[in-house]
Amino acid sequence: MSQLYTPIKVGMNTLSNRLVMAPMTRSRAEHDGTPGQLAAEYYSQRASIGLIVAEGTQPSDDAQGYLTTPGIYTDAHVAGWRKITSAVHNKGGHIFIQMMHAGRMSHPDNTPHHRQGVAPSAIAPGAQIFTVEGMQEVPVPRALSREDIRQTIADFRFAARRAIEAGADGVEIHGANAYLIQQFFAPSANTRTDEYGGSIENRARFALEIAAAIVEEIGAERTAIRLSPGSTLWGIDEGEEGPDLYRYLVAELNKLGLTYLHLMDQGNEPLLKDLRKLWSQTLILNRPGRARNLIGSDVSSGLADLEAYGQMVLANPDFTERLKFGAPMNEGDHRTFFGGLGAQGYTDYPYLA
Repeated sequence: MSQLYTPIKVGMNTLSNRLVMAPMTRSRAEHDGTPGQLAAEYYSQRASIGLIVAEGTQPSDDAQGYLTTPGIYTDAHVAGWRKITSAVHNKGGHIFIQMMHAGRMSHPDNTPHHRQGVAPSAIAPGAQIFTVEGMQEVPVPRALSREDIRQTIADFRFAARRAIEAGADGVEIHGANAYLIQQFFAPSANTRTDEYGGSIENRARFALEIAAAIVEEIGAERTAIRLSPGSTLWGIDEGEEGPDLYRYLVAELNKLGLTYLHLMDQGNEPLLKDLRKLWSQTLILNRPGRARNLIGSDVSSGLADLEAYGQMVLANPDFTERLKFGAPMNEGDHRTFFGGLGAQGYTDYPYLA
């Protein structure tokens, strides 16, 4: 575990340790997408961790999936995020903003313009989503036209620039967890017959074009991506070619020189090892539910350069210190994970005495 506390250079940043706060949706933003009043305190409380990856943040109105999630495309959004990045930096921390387009995992009741969600193809996920009216079925999305795809890529590019203006150290492209980018990977969600559907190369094209556009806008040293190979959330089925798609995709992303690849483990150990070999830069591995006694094992084995943790960091603002000294961890209050206006379950988790 001692290797976790050795510094590492990631992009232009030297991190004090190899622990990462995984991105976690909290649904505590204002209704216009401006980060909530307590967000700066929440993130800065956790600044002792090597890298904070902030919650999924929409790059456009069309990208929003859930209620009260933050955006990063208006002046108000930028001002709100600047408070957060400044608070984190003032405590010596580093923060990337994760840019998330929900795609078909959306509902008109949850978006500013109340429009139908968008996706590679007009196929509903067969899932429900929380709205102001309670749980509702996710409706059939509108299939993106070629012009829509070009605009979506432009939205990501613009939002990346705005994130840097807001003081972020970089951006993480959300290509995981059944949202828009992974929807393009999966034949169950993508039945297109143009250059964005069919073959492995075509289904990977959208992700690669987004990454290339952001690199051109803000530089590879500020650009990262998160992937969840094999995830089957909300109707996603990548088929037998899924592992080969990720081998191709990671090899192509590697050519862009992105600052890190963030993988969410789905249990395919041989594929993880293959992707590690294909990736030349920093690799972050997130294994949900990892036992405490296994923390640090992927860094020690060389499979990962950093390890990401979610709920334990959410419930323990001093996660790094508790882990280092073998102290007990707070348990997370699942009732307050999403939504809320006050400190309860957000900024009131206790520190070590």
